[in-house]
Amino acid sequence: MGVEWAEAAEQAEKAVLGRHLRRVWALPGTALGRSGWPPSVGQRLHWHWNYWWQSHLLDCLVDAQLRAPTQERAQLIGRFVKTVHVRNFGQWVNEYYDDIAWLGLALQRVKIVVGLDVERPLGAIDTRLREGWTADAGGGIWWRKGDRFKNVPSNGPASIFHARQGDVEYARALTEWMNTCLVDPDTGLVWDGLRVDTGEVVKMIYTYCQGVFLGSCLEVSDVDSAQRTINAVAEHCAPGGILRGQGNADGGLFAGILARYLALAALKLPAGPAVATARALVLASADACWKGAVDAPGGPLFSAEWSDPAPPLPVPADNPARDLSVQVGAWLLLEAAATLT
Repeated sequence: MGVEWAEAAEQAEKAVLGRHLRRVWALPGTALGRSGWPPSVGQRLHWHWNYWWQSHLLDCLVDAQLRAPTQERAQLIGRFVKTVHVRNFGQWVNEYYDDIAWLGLALQRVKIVVGLDVERPLGAIDTRLREGWTADAGGGIWWRKGDRFKNVPSNGPASIFHARQGDVEYARALTEWMNTCLVDPDTGLVWDGLRVDTGEVVKMIYTYCQGVFLGSCLEVSDVDSAQRTINAVAEHCAPGGILRGQGNADGGLFAGILARYLALAALKLPAGPAVATARALVLASADACWKGAVDAPGGPLFSAEWSDPAPPLPVPADNPARDLSVQVGAWLLLEAAATLT
């Protein structure tokens, strides 16, 4: 018998929430994810904010609500959204365009799935993202305010966000800018970004860049680019057919983000070899991730590298598996697998 991916996703949800979800500053009715487990003193106090990690935790809660809706989780999602605003000191946005695009994507789904009124934060995010666009280097938005770097981590989720807001033409312009400036013609992979003042292309290869570019192609119906990206990922980013990890901290989320958009591609693209490849990458990665988990208080603890087993308990202080990002990335993967079965 194969793994029941909905059940695996449920176990991941319980584990992540049980170990990481806590009130903020002891305020009643608040809830955010602690950035580590076991937590340091600073993590107990939510001193480490990690705005965009929380956005993906929120996105996973929406995935779970789609998989097995409950009133309790719907209420938790509402508390979580309010707590983001509290912990961000009464603001919905910050200086990083990629951060706020991630929150925007999660809130769009909250609006649809839970019916929560999030028009105010969506409006603030839409406005701020549009402020990031300039004609420098042919278009695209900056990585952060006051910077001179344009990259896929900001333009990818922003393109998806604007398409889902209904402005597909603007989304297409962002996607085309990435396609023109940041795709390696030899491999089909997407590079990280462009330093506008010098023209230097930062040719780092991150799995989540492939994911958000793929997601943007899906939103603007660029089938050829989407298929090219899937094939490039299979050839260069998935040794043995398993999506590779990229360490701890922010990198802990990268492969999970790619898995989300591979699963969406498998569901949205016309049937064919690329769809079969996307599906196989998600399910093989999920299988490796699940088999490599170890039993821990509250449920499975996942490895940062899905092809390797998670560390035995107690988790060493320097092991990436302590990070919320790593555990949410695995949960994200398992929710993606559940959508395919």
